[in-house]
Amino acid sequence: MRPLAVPLATGALTVLGWWLERRLAPASAGGPLLLRPGLPALAAYLAAFAVGGFEPAREGLRSLRRGRIDIDFLMVAAALGAAAIGQAQDGAILIFIFALSHALEQYAVGRTRRAVEALVRLRPTRARRVRSLDDVGEGALVPADQLRPGDVVLVLPGEQIPADGVVVQGASAVDASAITGESIPQERAPGQTVFAGSVNRSGALWVQVTRSTPDSTLSRIIRLVAEAEEHKPPTQLFIERFEQVYSAAVVLATVGVIAAGPLVLGWSFDLTLYRAMTLMVVASPCAVVLSTMPAMLSAIARGARRGVLFKGALHLEQLASVRVVAFDKTGTLTMGRPSLTAVHGVDGWSESQVLALAASAEAGSEHPIARAIVEAAHRHDLAFSAPEQTTSHPGRGVEAVVAGDRVMVGSPAWFEEMGRPLRPELRDRLARLEAAGQTAMVVGVNGSGPVGLLAVADRVRPEARQAVAAMKRLGIRVVMLTGDNARVAEAIGEELGVDEVHAGLLPEEKMHVLAELERRWGPVAMVGDGVNDAPALAAAAVGVAMGRSGTDVALETADVVLMSDDLSRLEGAIRLGRRAERVVRQNLAFAFGVIAVLVVGALGGWLDLTLGVIGHEGSTVLVALNGLRLLGFRWSGGSAQPSGEAPELVGTAQPETGS
Repeated sequence: MRPLAVPLATGALTVLGWWLERRLAPASAGGPLLLRPGLPALAAYLAAFAVGGFEPAREGLRSLRRGRIDIDFLMVAAALGAAAIGQAQDGAILIFIFALSHALEQYAVGRTRRAVEALVRLRPTRARRVRSLDDVGEGALVPADQLRPGDVVLVLPGEQIPADGVVVQGASAVDASAITGESIPQERAPGQTVFAGSVNRSGALWVQVTRSTPDSTLSRIIRLVAEAEEHKPPTQLFIERFEQVYSAAVVLATVGVIAAGPLVLGWSFDLTLYRAMTLMVVASPCAVVLSTMPAMLSAIARGARRGVLFKGALHLEQLASVRVVAFDKTGTLTMGRPSLTAVHGVDGWSESQVLALAASAEAGSEHPIARAIVEAAHRHDLAFSAPEQTTSHPGRGVEAVVAGDRVMVGSPAWFEEMGRPLRPELRDRLARLEAAGQTAMVVGVNGSGPVGLLAVADRVRPEARQAVAAMKRLGIRVVMLTGDNARVAEAIGEELGVDEVHAGLLPEEKMHVLAELERRWGPVAMVGDGVNDAPALAAAAVGVAMGRSGTDVALETADVVLMSDDLSRLEGAIRLGRRAERVVRQNLAFAFGVIAVLVVGALGGWLDLTLGVIGHEGSTVLVALNGLRLLGFRWSGGSAQPSGEAPELVGTAQPETGS
């Protein structure tokens, strides 16, 4: 209500002047001086000028001191000009509607800032800090900004998580919708990360803090959304430069009409000045100036509510123009860590026995492949023991003593070197696995020949196929970039249906590929996890980063961040950018069209000042409201089953049970 106070007061004074003008004029010809015809109404109109015109006059004078002519100056000058020729009522109406349009503009822009305000309200203020996991109490309540990395906090059901951290005890469903845009609460267990501002829905959680409050993901999101208002797109920058030149041209045109009216066109001075003031009003570029930023800021706010952060309107505009999307493979199209995909036994060895034997040999290793084998054994409740002795053979495999037996797990070439060749049955299966882009390992025991095969692979994200298909529906070429070998890359590329695969790339080589893609097809968006992809993210026309898997680097390097690591949201982000671009074009076409019609009407004498004010300021309000519609943009994309924070639990294959 506060932004409307000035226009409401201005409008009330204008209506009072109109009423006095009609109520007192017939009966006051011989009355007191203060009730002489027109004086009370004029006082009311001048009061309207003072209330509604004070701020525009001050801004206009500031611009003049800097050598600029802006819209505020034009509006105040037109209102004063109308009063000077006896049209104080029209001048007051102009001031009223101009004040009203400014209030509505502030409301339109203010709606986009509410996303930041809502996030600020999410920022926790208190935390339950405990001394250790054995602390039986509920801890000491401390201000959240006092938390430091390493502190342990207890979060009870219904409370906000006070800081970014890792769950060290307890399990619960956590609602992170305000941070990641995921509508479904995600299960969190020990070892999984949680964000400040998320809400603990069910069980108690003990969380070890990993970032202090100023460095939390929520705090950085707040800064990014707030700073987005300062990054203006090229369209807006052009309009601001255009406004300065155009406003000066309007003043010159007004002076030209004042000079030409009596001398060339034979108009009276009052008629000339009236039409000149009308021209100044209707030709002012208010609607043009307001065509871009309300729309862009509304789109940014809409994206933030869906877990897609734009670091500025510039990047939203650029995303709308991309013709190629280049995806990194590892950690972006795939989960970024290997999972067991196949188990096969020979000579009477079952799949469970082969997996348990391999898990025993790999139990002491931190290698990603070893962890995938051990996790699969745990998942299938297989009994296995820790090795008594382990010898690592880099590049070949591992040899371990398990319950007195010597177990070997390694590459087929290693077994060949030891004179233990694979049987034809295993060779055929090995060839099929490697052709599918999987990494196969042989399992042997006590110096005999191989007793089975294991295969692991970096699994494709559940939403990756949907994301690739969505890009193609948008008419965008899809490319995959990876440092992995060509055989694995081609297999995954074929599975996903990408248009091009570039494998075996170093980070700097990805930049060269992006440059070539842009030369051939047009602007390129690079989607990566923000770690080794940072150079490519910076070099692309638009860098899009996965917010979970590479949060620190992603929020610094990329232009757009997918907070939930959900690739399917990229479709919605691109559609949002394209819709915002269309709205801006609609606004500009409408604004210039209205100005053209009103200018012709003003010069032709078919339009009076009051209608000119209504037409001009009405168009300004309409373009602001048209941009505001993007706050209700219907989002496309977004997984029905979000992948959540625990990729290691998603899509793990069951061991094969036969040949």
